[in-house]
Amino acid sequence: MPAPTRLKWFGHTDRGRVRSNNEDAFLGLQFDAKEVHRLGKFGESLMSNMDFAFAVSDGMGGAKAGEHASRVAVEKITTLLPRSFKQSASGLEAGFADLFTELFDQIHRALTYVGSSYEECQGMEATLSLCWFRPGCMYFGHIGDSHIYSLSRRDGSLKQLSHDDTHVGWLLRQGKLTEYEARTHPRRNVLQKALGGGNQFVDPQVGAIACESGDIFLLCTDGLTEGLFNGHLAEMLQAKHQNIAKTLVETAVKNDGRDNTTALVIQVI
Repeated sequence: MPAPTRLKWFGHTDRGRVRSNNEDAFLGLQFDAKEVHRLGKFGESLMSNMDFAFAVSDGMGGAKAGEHASRVAVEKITTLLPRSFKQSASGLEAGFADLFTELFDQIHRALTYVGSSYEECQGMEATLSLCWFRPGCMYFGHIGDSHIYSLSRRDGSLKQLSHDDTHVGWLLRQGKLTEYEARTHPRRNVLQKALGGGNQFVDPQVGAIACESGDIFLLCTDGLTEGLFNGHLAEMLQAKHQNIAKTLVETAVKNDGRDNTTALVIQVI
């Protein structure tokens, strides 16, 4: 009988060298239909009895609104996902797209309500990249320009699973820009979609990918990719760092550091 699958995770965030506050937030959860446990910044656990979820969010808005927006986004997951577990335990494979769309819509409504209720929060919005791990599979939902990557055990290739909700991101996917041109484009951070703000409709990208022992997943805000190109990310994810998330963030801040920077690394072992 094969050994049960384990997950090992590392998370780290830094406000960077320019910003006075940190508008990024990240979250790790272990849950089932009855209970939910928040995970620490790093740890390791079996996947046999409970599911796992990890998320990063980058908030935007004046004063402290962006900081509040990202925290509202990740905190809502804490209550919404365990509730969803009850509906999905028997048929997540068929209904995960609807489930993720509903979850993102509820977070969007919460951000819109807070933004319209308090003057200091007016117009606040947030990106959200969310991964739900079950044995053998990872389901994801995404909106904005944070990133979800997978690093394959089989060939060491790094693939960006999430699509940047920017015109520059679309140009890159169409092959009209190189990675360097996209990373240095003056309008690379102009979002076409986000949660909250003045956005009327929520249409998150949803997907699923098989995962097996040796695979590595990275969730990060755009501050990390401002300082690290994909080739460098792949090399560092495969290296034997004691805390890979901290190493990634510290390297990105050293290279760039103009934005808040967050990384969340999940290893399947």
